[in-house]
Amino acid sequence: MTGSFAPTRWSVVVAAGGHGTADTHAALTTLCEAYWYPLYAWARRRGRAAADAEDLTQGFFAELLEKGWVEAADPGRGRFRAFLLTAFKRHAGRMRDREAAQKRGGDRVRLSLDFDDGERRYALEPAHETTAERVYERRWALTLLERVLDGLRREAEEAGKGGPFLALCGFLPGGTDDRSYAEVAEGLAMTEGAVKVAVHRLRARYRDRLRAEVAETVATPDEVDAELEALLAALRI
Repeated sequence: MTGSFAPTRWSVVVAAGGHGTADTHAALTTLCEAYWYPLYAWARRRGRAAADAEDLTQGFFAELLEKGWVEAADPGRGRFRAFLLTAFKRHAGRMRDREAAQKRGGDRVRLSLDFDDGERRYALEPAHETTAERVYERRWALTLLERVLDGLRREAEEAGKGGPFLALCGFLPGGTDDRSYAEVAEGLAMTEGAVKVAVHRLRARYRDRLRAEVAETVATPDEVDAELEALLAALRI
């Protein structure tokens, strides 16, 4: 299994340490742009105002990408999720010692992050007493699942099957569609048996994409199953 594990974004970054090439920088940038919101939610739950959380998040990524902090990643515990939160906490601690959050603009690296959408999403977070760490873990898991579903949707649309995908995705894990196979079959002008086969194939493809997405955030194939378990645990919070 290990021998067939193709290099993924985080495994490439960890292997490069602080001596990243253009490819490793691009891989890290892609990961950061995909998983920035859990950090923003962590900062908001810690009491930061929206503007301060935005500055903190952008400033963190600027330093992460410019200064090669990734050499601090432990190859023996190479999960991007854990590395990112630990590094962000350290960054937030340094910022507390300064009079103001880092200013926007200048020549620093800036990722294309939609903070207006981030604030809308944060407004929907549960208001009960949940720690910032739990918010981060849950948001990370949900972000990953959203990416998996979005990838499946794009695949279906490219194959000209966007409509059937929307009708069938409710049968995937976490789906809220309570219609029966027969009801969906009628809407798609398919037999109930054909719908069952289509759902079976979609679930298999979902599992494949889920494992592939998780693999992008860990350094070795041995960590995929443990990371999946951690994500499922976060969703049960």
